[in-house]
Amino acid sequence: MKKFSDFSKENMLDGEKLKIEDILNTEIKIINFAIKESRYPKNKSGKYLTLQIEKESRKYVIFTGSDVLIDQLEKYGNQKPFLATIRKINKYFSLT
Repeated sequence: MKKFSDFSKENMLDGEKLKIEDILNTEIKIINFAIKESRYPKNKSGKYLTLQIEKESRKYVIFTGSDVLIDQLEKYGNQKPFLATIRKINKYFSLT
């Protein structure tokens, strides 16, 4: 008998929900992420990002429509897990 986990492509991200403002300018460990089409697009891409992080040995998830973060994770997400800091630069969030 097959196990669901053997063929499922679902990417379950668990953790306590956190606002992006709560982790600005602090180093976090990016564990995993998912980018999906939004039903209510408010950005140019029409996508949203679910980001799974670890901070002080606890898992959290953050939801954002930041096109800059989405672009960065589409380019560099294959390097996960990695340490990063999310900064607000003018009106945009960016990984540093």
